[in-house]
Amino acid sequence: MTALSVLVTGASRGLGAAIAERLAREGCHVALNFRSGSEAACEVLGRIESAGGKARLLPFDVADRDAARAAIEFDMAAHGAYWAVVCNAGIACDAPFPLMGGDDWDRVLRTDLDGFYNVVHPTVMPMVEARRGGRIVVLSSISGIVGNYGQVNYSAAKAGLIGATKALSKELARRRITVNAVAPGVFETDMTSGIPKNEVLKAIPMRRYGRPEEVAGLVNYLVSSEAEYLTGQVISINGGMA
Repeated sequence: MTALSVLVTGASRGLGAAIAERLAREGCHVALNFRSGSEAACEVLGRIESAGGKARLLPFDVADRDAARAAIEFDMAAHGAYWAVVCNAGIACDAPFPLMGGDDWDRVLRTDLDGFYNVVHPTVMPMVEARRGGRIVVLSSISGIVGNYGQVNYSAAKAGLIGATKALSKELARRRITVNAVAPGVFETDMTSGIPKNEVLKAIPMRRYGRPEEVAGLVNYLVSSEAEYLTGQVISINGGMA
């Protein structure tokens, strides 16, 4: 049986790398998207191939609409429509709102929210036309649910992803394409490396950061056939924070 083709954006590090490696272990042929950090992406590719999995590199910036469409269409021409798309790529540019520059607002919204459209839009109709169902998984955040100090831009983008998830799930349900969001709390990634850990742990009932492989396991379930009846949901994974 041909391996199912899956696209994971922001797959060179952190949650994206963990998700890509888990899906490859489960037999998917993973397109590893990254914007920069080609060395890290090659390391992810190497780990997947060393474990007997299948993956390929797919560099493009999710914030660049034309470049994203061109790369995705080229990849689908070679490998067919994706069975699943995991929208993980995102950035944060934190500052108190009165001090937040317009560039920081635009960069976060263009990557975290516009990136959803730029990646998912060119994949939907091929997924529908394949007539086999499919999976779309969107990485939101606890910040998109409860908000967070210094993250008005990030919280706005991640909340927008939740609304987009719920609306698109209704459009695609009869096509057997599920659309769900995962909202992580604080995880051990590069994005959280500069946060004062002792202070953050006080807000986490489990008193620890999450591990990337825990998000990867959840995404793997959402991509699997077992999650066929689960759509339009926002699943929080945050150690009891909210």
